[in-house]
Amino acid sequence: MKVVIVGGGAGGISTASNIRKIDKNIEITVLTRDNNVAYSPCAIPYVLAGKIKSFDDIIMKKPEDYKEKDIDVITEAEVTSVDSNKKAVTYVKEGKEIKLDYDKLVLATGGNPFIPPMNGSDLEGVFQIRNIKDGIKVQEWAKDSKNAIVIGAGLIGIEIAFGLKKLGLNVTITEMLPQIVPRSLDKDMADILTNYLELEGINVVLGQPITDLNGEEKVKSACFGDGTCIDADMVILATGVRPELELAKMAGCEIGRWAILVNERMETSVEDVYAVGDCVESQDLILGANTISHLGTTAVRQSKTLARTITGRKSKFNPVLNSMVSKVGKLEFGAVGLTTSFAQQNNIKPVVEKVEALTRARYYPNAKPMDIKVICDADGRIIGCQIIAEERVAERIDTMTLAITEGLTCFDLSNMEFAYAPPVSMVTDPLVIAVEEVSKKFN
Repeated sequence: MKVVIVGGGAGGISTASNIRKIDKNIEITVLTRDNNVAYSPCAIPYVLAGKIKSFDDIIMKKPEDYKEKDIDVITEAEVTSVDSNKKAVTYVKEGKEIKLDYDKLVLATGGNPFIPPMNGSDLEGVFQIRNIKDGIKVQEWAKDSKNAIVIGAGLIGIEIAFGLKKLGLNVTITEMLPQIVPRSLDKDMADILTNYLELEGINVVLGQPITDLNGEEKVKSACFGDGTCIDADMVILATGVRPELELAKMAGCEIGRWAILVNERMETSVEDVYAVGDCVESQDLILGANTISHLGTTAVRQSKTLARTITGRKSKFNPVLNSMVSKVGKLEFGAVGLTTSFAQQNNIKPVVEKVEALTRARYYPNAKPMDIKVICDADGRIIGCQIIAEERVAERIDTMTLAITEGLTCFDLSNMEFAYAPPVSMVTDPLVIAVEEVSKKFN
């Protein structure tokens, strides 16, 4: 059997590795336009910030390393066409057009950076960060820059803004919505993070879209819709990505509202064509509707499911909750499930409580404040959680992910057993404090 995988990101390369773990005889070819595979794009902002020494450190494997697994990784290869009837793909490498037959085709094409409508986005000094090459360009350009603007205050935007600040630049981050991290945090929680960024010297501008980037050849300033402008030697467009669907459409795959439609076995509507990662739609566990999950953790889980599908084993990809965690400077923040506003948009009447606890026993040195927000539906079932603190956020988000997955109510969680020791927690865990408080709102 010949398996061809288009895309060398988390979804594509993990699919190849997981197939090989199960079956030693399948012929596997990975085609990627990048010159690197098996690296973490999520780590790029932390290289800029100096937390990770170099971009080389975030490359876990080189393409030639996969030869040991008998996986053929072809880099700098641009796939130009897919013929699902003849079961063949065509790619271009070093100016040569090459045709490759397949028995099974995996589309792991990821997403393309979204460029909002604005003048001057093609000026020198305007960047998008999707791979290591982009990160290196930004790092080099920053050496001769003074003022940087990051457009888009999602996770990547915030992390990059902090990284550029650590490089010594004057940094402004802008968001057209009235808060940062709008997909994962409610405004009251986002405001905590905004205040921290401002204390770190980052200027945060909310509720105003940038419409113009100005300069002759290089960018010199950015202007808002109201006509006000700020200086900029460099601009980062952190405005999100859109699924790359051109090859899927060539293959005849059914496309949903945003991306490729797949079933729980990662099969598309076309026989022997599969898809994983940023280019597919997933099912939301709480709402039951399709959603987008642009997370590396989702892509890796999907790849494990797909490897079992292709090798003829039972497989099922479970619905997603989009649990996330990040760290900017000293501050960790995480979320899982629905925000209050998103619940309301989907006709769910949320019951919400926000509490402040401590990360350790109050008498233990260096105990840090922990803000926790718990969101339940009208029956007390937990449907969302947001946490901000200087430590121990990730494990509590994971706990709440499990609670939501299992359909637990705030009453269930308040009676569960939690481990305790003064250096790592309060005797009553902060999660328990939060669900006890929200429980009081029910009769």
